[in-house]
Amino acid sequence: MSMYRRNYMAGGTYFFTVNLLDRKKTLLVDYVDCLRESVASVKRKRPFHIDAWVVLPDHMHTVWTLPENDVDYSGRWREIKKAFNRYIPANELLSRARQKQGERGIWQRRFWEHTITTEADYRHHIDYVHVNPLKHGLVKRVKDWPYSSFHRYVQRGLYHENWCLE
Repeated sequence: MSMYRRNYMAGGTYFFTVNLLDRKKTLLVDYVDCLRESVASVKRKRPFHIDAWVVLPDHMHTVWTLPENDVDYSGRWREIKKAFNRYIPANELLSRARQKQGERGIWQRRFWEHTITTEADYRHHIDYVHVNPLKHGLVKRVKDWPYSSFHRYVQRGLYHENWCLE
């Protein structure tokens, strides 16, 4: 078993990558409104700030900032995944281990987390989130991907709409 240890910092800012178990599926964009509702539902109960987010067909990247005295991003991800699962028909093939644990076969069990430590680190990860659809060849221009906080950043004047083309 892995000895990976999560870094928990009260009020911290974190970059996450969360993947579907079957990377050939497109559930995240097929059910993007359900994902949004799942996030909103958890956010109402356990607030956090979404600094940036991009949803791709089989994975997503996001940057969150937690409330000042809060460290529990893992619990929030667990609740988001559970809420999203309720929207998806239960017809996926399950391994024996998942059957035994009573799990669905939608999400990879773990997620990638990186604690943001500097302003440069923050900017780098915000840019990474927003350029990801272009990196994966899903669009030719970042502005053409609809499931991204990039559009909010353009409205605020933080990015030019032709960012990455200039």
